[in-house]
Amino acid sequence: RIGGLNMSLTINHQTNDISNATGTVTVNGTEVGGDNSPVWYGSRGLFGGGGGPVNTIDYITIASTGNATDFGDLTVAVRQLAACSSGVRGVFGGGNSGSNTNVIEYVTIATPGNAIDFGDLTVARTSLAACSSGTRGIFGGGTGYPIDYITIATTGNAIDFGDLTVNRTNLAACSDGTKGVFGGGAATYNTIDYITIATTGNAIDFGDLTAGRKDLAACSSGTRGIFGGGWISANSNIIDYITIATTGNATDFGDLSVARSAHASCSDGTKGVFGGGYAADSSDIIDYVTIDTTGNATDFGDLTVARYQLASCSGA
Repeated sequence: RIGGLNMSLTINHQTNDISNATGTVTVNGTEVGGDNSPVWYGSRGLFGGGGGPVNTIDYITIASTGNATDFGDLTVAVRQLAACSSGVRGVFGGGNSGSNTNVIEYVTIATPGNAIDFGDLTVARTSLAACSSGTRGIFGGGTGYPIDYITIATTGNAIDFGDLTVNRTNLAACSDGTKGVFGGGAATYNTIDYITIATTGNAIDFGDLTAGRKDLAACSSGTRGIFGGGWISANSNIIDYITIATTGNATDFGDLSVARSAHASCSDGTKGVFGGGYAADSSDIIDYVTIDTTGNATDFGDLTVARYQLASCSGA
């Protein structure tokens, strides 16, 4: 049992390969995935990169409030990147390191240390978003706009997946392991669209956010997706939610503890955590919500370095 999740992992003992670990996650009595379905989140949350840019990666134990701890470093200092995970391997892609980059790199989430080169996105770009099925990682939007995919357990270059319904930057993404959902974006779009992660093809309209905004963050419980914060005409504290399996417009959830934009989010399937961002200045704030309820966010702790335009993922 990991961070509120009932998780069983299948390990290849001949190769010690846990990069494609599979299992069953039970969230509030609801099973997510079958016996051999990958898990795409877990008990440890990672926050990587951000404005400066910096190469910092730090981590938290999502079930326990408290300050973040140093994890290691990205291969290059980068901001405006995106991240996703297999539940075991965390993958960071794209961003700006002085110019737009196509670099993809990864870490093993359970083991603190520096990131390792994974491959390249199809297009160098920044201000993109990412989500995962646990097997396949998806990078969508940003400057250059395409949707790409990777197989997280296997290093290599990304492959073209399709296109969003609206080309846009500064958006956020989450998934239920089957459907990947992209919300918001510049210039203050309220658009939500979705893909089926295991296939390829163009995104389909899902519905609308409660308020159009950019530089927001998203995470999920496997059933419910939440979108928090962002920029409208000023920093926003809005949190809204969707039921990922059912298309439709978002519903009000509550408020972040501090209005901010350009932050990042991850979850352990129960608790959704928002870290960093830009409030009056670069922020080290971490706050959290219980995803399958509604209500305002509560203080969690602080990042090791105040920063915005960072990326986040989680795993065991």
